[in-house]
Amino acid sequence: MENSLIMKTETSFALNFLIYIQNIFLNQSRNEEDLRFPYSSTKIAFKEDFELKYEELWTEISQRISDDTKNDIRTFYEEKDLFFQRLFSIDTDSFQNFNEIYKTFKVWWNSFVGRFSIERSVDEMGQKLYWDLSNLLVQKGIVPKKELNISLIYDDCLLANAQVSSYFAVLPIGDFFVKYKELVPKLEVCIY
Repeated sequence: MENSLIMKTETSFALNFLIYIQNIFLNQSRNEEDLRFPYSSTKIAFKEDFELKYEELWTEISQRISDDTKNDIRTFYEEKDLFFQRLFSIDTDSFQNFNEIYKTFKVWWNSFVGRFSIERSVDEMGQKLYWDLSNLLVQKGIVPKKELNISLIYDDCLLANAQVSSYFAVLPIGDFFVKYKELVPKLEVCIY
């Protein structure tokens, strides 16, 4: 049996923006030693049921990306207000704070230390993952029916379930280095 796995790894604009917002939210109630990137000293007014709304939005956007990876950029650029309306208190200060968060994310994301660095950070491990997964599939006689899409996120998703689904997975870059042994079995479940 020949290897027929096609695996595409991309960084997600919308999901990484959600991680960025998640970390700002979590940092507002964390000790200094537990802070995550990005840190902001500005107190942001999030919705009272932020964690529930975040999980719902994460699930919705993940599904959109799973359905068609082009939905990622569309959601980030064309539905910017979706993030504000669902996650932030609706007032003038919050809107200004949100716009500042959106702008600082775009500046970081479009720089060499943003999206480019995230993509490049897993190049070698991504190749290893591809070969380990494809060899396992060949050994088990599993023929993929379509391309496996992996969306990379820069940090762990702590407020939603970033589980895998059919031919789609969201993986934090840290998993490639800290939890590599779990990745192949985790991705094998996607191939059905």
